[in-house]
Amino acid sequence: MKYIKKIYPFVLPYKKYAFLNIFANIFYALFSTLSMVALIPMLKVMFGEAEPIKEVPTYRGIVHLGDFFNEYSNYYITTTSAEKGGVYTLTILVGIIISLFLLKNLFNYMGLYFIAFLRNGVLKDLRDKLYKKIVELPISFYSEKRKGDIIARMTSDVQEVQNSFLAVLELIVKEPLTILFTIIMMVILSPKLTVFVFIFIPVSGYIISLIGKQLKKKSDRVQRENGHILSNLEETLSGLKIIKAFNAEGRFTQVFQESTERHFKFSNDLLTNMFYITNKFLIVVTFSKIK
Repeated sequence: MKYIKKIYPFVLPYKKYAFLNIFANIFYALFSTLSMVALIPMLKVMFGEAEPIKEVPTYRGIVHLGDFFNEYSNYYITTTSAEKGGVYTLTILVGIIISLFLLKNLFNYMGLYFIAFLRNGVLKDLRDKLYKKIVELPISFYSEKRKGDIIARMTSDVQEVQNSFLAVLELIVKEPLTILFTIIMMVILSPKLTVFVFIFIPVSGYIISLIGKQLKKKSDRVQRENGHILSNLEETLSGLKIIKAFNAEGRFTQVFQESTERHFKFSNDLLTNMFYITNKFLIVVTFSKIK
């Protein structure tokens, strides 16, 4: 929460784009769910997995809403195919599916379009304020701090705010809404499998959170070492004449290579973490149970 409070003043001037992004993400989540759900009854009927229904199904209450949806879809496909042929029915169904996916992607693009102004605006203001602070700091500060660290904060660290923290701002709305709409449709279609998901998700979430803490520590090491590389480079360029005068090229090259070697190991350790395999595995297990 303390990081959110620090970033919030930079987000406030661009709140209009935040609201527009939320609006677009609501419809993205809705059409994302509908586009997947709409495929289920069509595939069941078209591939003969469901018994054809020729009479209008009766609505039996919200508890049986999923069955009513499947039965009515079955009835529509069956009767339309009998009256106008399978090609016409398939054309209508494909048109509906394409329209849903088109609307889903359209609102996804709108969400990305609006969030771009927010992210880039915050990045610009953050860099402006950071530069103003750098200029205002006393000379004594720079005698204690390495210039490479300051350059790293202005470049990679500020960029990291855009790539990670501000990306989370978008996911706070998009992902929960997608999950909410998906859960609603799951309850409608299969309450029993929904219960299984609610049991399994906390377990997988706990496992992922443990691995995520390790990722944070490893990511911090990579960022610190990146600052060391920039510091070594800045010091080398600033004192190149002195280095050559004392024939210290080998020593500085060794220090720089040791730093890049550490960065190499830390980066490999971060990117080859089991988090990615575990995350994909848990997602596959969950959705295989749903299907």
